[in-house]
Amino acid sequence: MKLDILAIGIHPDDVELSCSGTLLKHIALGKKVGILDLTHGELGSRGSAEIRLQEAKNAALIMGVHTREILNFSDGFFENNKEHQLAIIKMLRLYQPEIVLANATSDRHPDHGRASKLISDACFYGGLRKIESEIEGQIQQHWRPKAVYHYIQDRYLKPDFVVDVTDFVDKKMEAINAYSSQFYNPESKEPETPLTNKLFMDFVKARMITLGREVGFDFAEGFVAERFIGIEDITALR
Repeated sequence: MKLDILAIGIHPDDVELSCSGTLLKHIALGKKVGILDLTHGELGSRGSAEIRLQEAKNAALIMGVHTREILNFSDGFFENNKEHQLAIIKMLRLYQPEIVLANATSDRHPDHGRASKLISDACFYGGLRKIESEIEGQIQQHWRPKAVYHYIQDRYLKPDFVVDVTDFVDKKMEAINAYSSQFYNPESKEPETPLTNKLFMDFVKARMITLGREVGFDFAEGFVAERFIGIEDITALR
């Protein structure tokens, strides 16, 4: 299956929290959209790898993404090396996405920035013909996405552009809440984390309001680009 957009996150729920509104919008526009989780998030203070895997499946069903894959990188201890790059390259060449959405370039959680560079490097190297890869004995063709855009996570980053997701906020929040092990639950006996504060969901919405405010959107998601963004019609900009 060839994808228009592949959203990659180092942890399950990275994508839902940061760019699921954009994915939902493009699914509604008829685009083929997929998610690639690089780890099971097994180092998270709450839940377990098994629980988070099921939560990721539930969130994918809510969003209606066309595919969701998970790689078995080691949460917290993955490296930006040949082994990890090749694993991502295989997925890029399998699904041939036009656009890749990746973790924030820097953030509170050190995994996010490291994953950002790993994903970006893999997207570049995936386009080199002399790097060979295969899946199930089949030699893959080289593939490089047209663009890599980095979503914004816990810490604020100034976006290069924002996407109006006003019509998809409720569905986004439903997908986020599929990760019930990770968020506020007064009955939980597990450790408190920055995500378990009862106001955290208000923060998620407030971030979208903040990103949309300057351009007149009620809710928006922001992205950081790796290169200049070209447009055909300057009057179409908000």
